[in-house]
Formats: sequence, C-alpha cells, structure tokens
Amino acid sequence: MKKVLGISLLLIIAAFGSANAQNKAKKDTSGGKNVVERVANKTAEIAVKGKATIVDKVYKDKVGPKGQTIYIDRHSKYYWVDKRGHNVYIAKSKLKPKQD
Repeated sequence: MKKVLGISLLLIIAAFGSANAQNKAKKDTSGGKNVVERVANKTAEIAVKGKATIVDKVYKDKVGPKGQTIYIDRHSKYYWVDKRGHNVYIAKSKLKPKQD
C-alpha cells in the first residue's frame, strides 16, 4: 500500500512540476543558471523526499551534517536527499544528535 501511495505521489508531483517547468522556459540572467534546470532540481528533490517519507523510515533522533533529515532504507542504510534529488548515503557514526 505504501508503494502505491508513493508512486501516485510521484506521478502527481511530476505532472505539476513539468507543467511549471514548461511555463518558465526563459533564462535567468541574474544567477546565470537556467530556470528550467532549477525547477527540475526542486521537483526531483520534492519527489524523492515524498517517496522517502512514505516508503522509508525517518530517523527522528539524528540529523545530517548540516541538519538534513535522515532516512533509513530497507537495507538499514542511512541517507539524506540533496538539492538535486540524489540520495547521499552516510555512515551512522557521522550523524549528529538532533537539537530541539
């Protein structure tokens, strides 16, 4: 059931993200980075985080090196999601305790 919800969430996010990316096909002259690329990266980040929240466990007691949310996959490996939507795996010994 979690996988079905995760896949449907990804499809919805991808549909809205691609429609938004098509509307913003102009170049961003201020930063020199293409708006479409920024939108695609943000869409990928949101989609991967949504999937990770549904499918994998969230490690509530620890955070990443810069305060990122840590997820535990089905192979008991720890990772966080970067700004481009990639999973960055990290050793348990490098996690920091969560400060409230």
